[in-house]
Amino acid sequence: MDPKSQKVKLNDGHFIPVLGFGTYAPEEVPKSEALEATKFAIEIGFRHVDSAHLYQNEEQVGQAIRSKIADGTVKREDIFYTSKLWCTSLRPELVRPALEKSLKNLQLDYVDLYIIHSPVSLKPGNEFVPKDESGKLIFDSVDLCHTWEALEKCKNAGLAKSIGVSNFNHKQLEKILNKPGLKYKPVCNQVECHPYLNQSKLLEFCKSHDIVLVAYAALGSQLLSEWVNSNNPVLLEDPVLSAIAKKHKKTPALVALRYQIQRGVVVLAKSFNKKRIKENMQVFDFELTPEDMKAIDGLNHNIRYYDFQQ
Repeated sequence: MDPKSQKVKLNDGHFIPVLGFGTYAPEEVPKSEALEATKFAIEIGFRHVDSAHLYQNEEQVGQAIRSKIADGTVKREDIFYTSKLWCTSLRPELVRPALEKSLKNLQLDYVDLYIIHSPVSLKPGNEFVPKDESGKLIFDSVDLCHTWEALEKCKNAGLAKSIGVSNFNHKQLEKILNKPGLKYKPVCNQVECHPYLNQSKLLEFCKSHDIVLVAYAALGSQLLSEWVNSNNPVLLEDPVLSAIAKKHKKTPALVALRYQIQRGVVVLAKSFNKKRIKENMQVFDFELTPEDMKAIDGLNHNIRYYDFQQ
């Protein structure tokens, strides 16, 4: 199957490729690696690239996309690029300037998807994670319905083709959906989602409102970062996943990715390792049986790898 044709229709009429390339890396990873990895991902067939202002790599990711357009590998309309509005820019008047900053770093005219990174608003300023003297986060008080109105204006201005949210629970989504004068529904909700945290209730809620669930940390997390709980079991060493992988002659990672696609979830695969980036494309080469899916559903323990949730 041609991975480039595997897309899901969003509620605003645009299409999102079901497999995305995630570009987040811990700070100690050189930014040049994001450039090389994104170029390679596009070369082997990835058409959906996910980044964010927070990742501080949009310059490199944009450069990768533009170089693959320049050499004829893709046209701009072939690429689905997602950026995210960070928590320190949730005040309505800060939304468009934040998106324009991302576009300037990317040197692109528009993003395909712009999403609110998290429903937690933090004090505006130059620090990504503002803290007081005692090390506590400094929050800001913002009505997310007003933030959403500012995103709607960005869509109307053509700076973002689609708009959505991330790390929202169903109550926070409902607040936007029930907003008087809503012009556009969120097209997606990007959340941590994997066999140990399968988000089945949230997925059902999103599907009932024609909102696509996008899964990050779909392979659990091998990262050591300030957001990650390192005491959790390693998902890819799970015996059930391993047995299913063996049966299909695939890796546990591919089984975890395929699981999401078969549930109607758009899935992000994050790796800067060329061998694994290439391997992740094999997600279209096999199918899990209903029994496989049921067995994987049974692994849900509501284990979160990322603590930065509300």
